[in-house]
Amino acid sequence: MVAAWLDMVDPTREEVLAALPVHVDPDVVEALAAPSRDRDPRPLLVGHGSYVFGVLVAMLPLADEHEILHQEIFVVATPQRLVTVRKTPPRGPAYDTSVLEAAATDATVGVLIHRLVDDVADTYLDLLDAIFAEIDALEDRIDELRPSVVRLRLSELRHELLHRRRTVSATRGALRRVLDGRVDVGDHALFPAEVERLFGDTYDTLVRVTEELDVARDLLSGVRDHLQSKIAENQNEVGKKLTVIASLVLVPSLIVGFYGQNFSGEFGQGFWTLGVSTALILASTAVQLALFRWRRWI
Repeated sequence: MVAAWLDMVDPTREEVLAALPVHVDPDVVEALAAPSRDRDPRPLLVGHGSYVFGVLVAMLPLADEHEILHQEIFVVATPQRLVTVRKTPPRGPAYDTSVLEAAATDATVGVLIHRLVDDVADTYLDLLDAIFAEIDALEDRIDELRPSVVRLRLSELRHELLHRRRTVSATRGALRRVLDGRVDVGDHALFPAEVERLFGDTYDTLVRVTEELDVARDLLSGVRDHLQSKIAENQNEVGKKLTVIASLVLVPSLIVGFYGQNFSGEFGQGFWTLGVSTALILASTAVQLALFRWRRWI
């Protein structure tokens, strides 16, 4: 059966009530009419007897910014009709439903929902590319940036990966419910066997995204270890330089201290002259520098 599809963007409560194909729970109406909030929404697909209610979240990285754009899409579906409600996020446009427009003329409601879910899953793949590119760029510039800047960005990326994985896992859990037959209307009227097989392919994509997010977390840990080793190396270099400076000052200080002793009747000797002490200081410094250079300490 070809679906009747109605799409709305930021509707009012009255518009939602007029567009819904069946009577729905008040909580669902409030969710459909509420404005988009700057938060991490939780994806879901649940059956409510005569209809299926769903929340999908597309995630798009903003160009030249370290932020992710959340695009919420709400779904109310019966075997005959599909209603989608798109929320405009605080920054950026609402979700583009062109993938549904291309198939709305000859597809069933179940197929349309799959098209929508599959397109949302594709945005997660784009997000993965952006995350890996960010990690690579951070690792390449770790020697140029200040450690405090790198630590801050590592912390931000770690929190982003945590939130992104939570969203992907919730979407995967919603698809698992469809594959298990726990989300449907009637006797598989909305998601027949052939449509469930389509969801299986998308489910595999989400499993791969979850695994890649775990890989990204491991790469992030590698960058953090690189930063810590770089800081330790810099500290060792500073300590080595300070040790060299202290060593160079130690012998001249000994010579000057020795010459400063008060030996009555001995200062008339030739080896107590200023020239001799200066020569000893210069010679000992030169010997130390040569030794440090030979041992590659400087």
